[in-house]
Amino acid sequence: MMTPTPKSKGRPEALAEKVYQALKQDIFEFRLMPGDRFSENEIAERLEVSRTPVRQALFWLEREGYVEVWFRSGWQVKPFDFEYFEELYDFRTVLEREAVRRLCAMPPLACAEVLAELKRFWIDTPRPDDGRIVSAKDEAFHTTLVAAAGNQEMARVHAGLTEKIRIIRRLDFTREDRVEATYLEHAQILQAIFRQHTDEAQRILTGHIAVSKAEVRKITLHRLQQARPQPAAPEEADTIHRRG
Repeated sequence: MMTPTPKSKGRPEALAEKVYQALKQDIFEFRLMPGDRFSENEIAERLEVSRTPVRQALFWLEREGYVEVWFRSGWQVKPFDFEYFEELYDFRTVLEREAVRRLCAMPPLACAEVLAELKRFWIDTPRPDDGRIVSAKDEAFHTTLVAAAGNQEMARVHAGLTEKIRIIRRLDFTREDRVEATYLEHAQILQAIFRQHTDEAQRILTGHIAVSKAEVRKITLHRLQQARPQPAAPEEADTIHRRG
């Protein structure tokens, strides 16, 4: 089931944005699974809105590649396209290797300053038990590396790419061994950057991403179904007021 967003008032565009964010979050949290089919009416009734903001939100999601029209009679979450995700991982590797090269070329004090928060979490602080926290922090680790390199356009492109592979990364962090490996490898990458060892940092980073990329091919319907959370009790869910 989808999770309704908090009550909303305001312009139709603002309501469509809330529906859009709610549906995207449902996809990322596996409440809407790849291949799931649904109608605009089902979403409108569940979120207590009219079909107009639902349709607008779905068109935005379609443009971004998350959903598709199903024979003009409904919608479905796009099934996994393994080659597409692998291409995204290849592009991600190129961007992050370049970011590491730039960070290693920075003055050491400046580099230590921009990466201080990453060092605090991945090296200096004990690991949290919640894999969901580690998953979010893993994403932030890589986006911070690219942003800290100082090229805003590169960071913008990388952020968009990161969102598209988020569902894969969250599956990756349902396994304890992957959480442990992520902690170790992130610490190694940071330490190599601080030593300005470009080749070493790029080698560890490339291997780190390659393991995640290899996991893409291991995704099965059973694994996805295991990741789907149990629906919340009705009294725990907020709703969007019906409008329009």
